Amino acid sequence: MTLQAPTTLRPRPAFLPEYLETLGLLERLHRLLLDVIKDEFERLGQLDINAVQALLLFNVGQNEVTAGELKSRGYYQGSNVSYNLKKLVELGYMHHERSEMDRRSVRVRLTDRGAAVRDRVAELFCRHADGMEARALIGLDGMAEANNLLKRMERYWGDQIRYIY
Repeated sequence: MTLQAPTTLRPRPAFLPEYLETLGLLERLHRLLLDVIKDEFERLGQLDINAVQALLLFNVGQNEVTAGELKSRGYYQGSNVSYNLKKLVELGYMHHERSEMDRRSVRVRLTDRGAAVRDRVAELFCRHADGMEARALIGLDGMAEANNLLKRMERYWGDQIRYIY
């Protein structure tokens, strides 16, 4: 990611190039994660589900949630949650039912078939963690440090959205 238009308002912060590189890495890492999941399911011959849907099933796990909670809890990052939920229900990966308290609200949870996908993604992630550790790509301390940094960026960006008005 590069800053295309020069700004004349004020000098650029010294770490701007590294910040822009981090932003680009975050985008690429998310796309690569989806590609890795897609490749795993293609290797297994399970072509009826896409990577976004498999990751959604993994994130839901054993929880029962509403569609709105999928985004607020960070289980789903996209904008078309209704489409993916409908598809997962049609394919038998998720069960849905209207809430007794609020008939407008729909609660979803994994079926046994959805739990099997969740388990496949969990196994994939375990293999990745084992591989990174075995190759000494990143250790526990390095991962914890990276997570702390990303959480601070997440908080900062969240604050920017909340206080924009």
